[in-house]
Amino acid sequence: MESKGEYLSRREPAQEQTAPARREMIRTENLVKVFPGGNRAVDGLTFSVYEGEIFGFLGPNGAGKSTTIMILTTLLAATEGRAFVSGYNVSRDREQVRLHLGYVSQVLAVDDALSGEENLWLQAGFYNLSRQERKKRVDEVLELVGLQQRRKDLVETYSGGMRKRLDIAAGLIHRPRVLFLDEPTLGLDIQTRREIWSYIRRLREEAGMTILLTTHYMEEADQICERIGIIDHGRLMVVDTPANLKKSLGGDLIFFDFAAATGEEQRERALQRLREQPFIQKISPRGSEAHGFVAVTADGEADLPRFFAALAEINVKVSRVTLKVPSLDDVFLAFTGSELREEHGDKEKHMQERFTMRRLRT
Repeated sequence: MESKGEYLSRREPAQEQTAPARREMIRTENLVKVFPGGNRAVDGLTFSVYEGEIFGFLGPNGAGKSTTIMILTTLLAATEGRAFVSGYNVSRDREQVRLHLGYVSQVLAVDDALSGEENLWLQAGFYNLSRQERKKRVDEVLELVGLQQRRKDLVETYSGGMRKRLDIAAGLIHRPRVLFLDEPTLGLDIQTRREIWSYIRRLREEAGMTILLTTHYMEEADQICERIGIIDHGRLMVVDTPANLKKSLGGDLIFFDFAAATGEEQRERALQRLREQPFIQKISPRGSEAHGFVAVTADGEADLPRFFAALAEINVKVSRVTLKVPSLDDVFLAFTGSELREEHGDKEKHMQERFTMRRLRT
């Protein structure tokens, strides 16, 4: 049997030898999706994902992440705009697109009543592979996701992480060039999530695969994505590396709350005094909290005493102060104006699930 490092190495070798090292594997141009009833789930998305890249869509439930993936995987038609996967137009070249991509949805697609091996044989059958080729590829993907020793066991005996790894293996059986992972660690505990992150990194490192994943876990996006696109209400707010996004805030963050007894006039005077300080780059309200604010400063540790001194000069008290190095949570707040919300039963999710089931039946 081939080694794990050889997995996917035979995909269209002529193209790989002549293609640029970082060519576009996914591209969208002004992509729009409006569901019946007027819900604009995707609103003018334009972005690219390059060969061998792990690209993450970071956003809350209902932001348009899953709908975008469904369009890119040909499960849903766009209302406007164009999209390409591995150079093929997703609306005109659907069959070619499907041959070049793997898709692992939020909902596990494995059958608990079958063994791990039987699930993969079934999946391989959808691609009309010969019996010899099916066996070879089933062996490959089981080895890749570390399930060789459990291949004969029923999936109902697998842990949540093992089931997700088997689900990913099923998406790899036809050796796709591009892999779409929709919330790949949703509902898993942190230890299992980190295990899945390790397998995702291996897919990129050992197979040279291009991966687009969606997530609303900040740590997940920060740990495994080469670039991140922050998406909210169907719109792409910004795209950059996690490090650059955090640097874009301009420095350290001082979160502070004025004492409850502070009047509005006194609070405004204090804010004006702080804005006059040369070490403070920016002050913004913190969400909907009336007394909460955040100040951006180049060196929070050195500037914190100056912060207190400026307020002491006008006898204004604060009830709480927290110094932080910028995180992706802070970046999301800065670009969307709100914290990453957890919404259950949102309209986009129900719509995309309904359209998925309808498409799978046809």
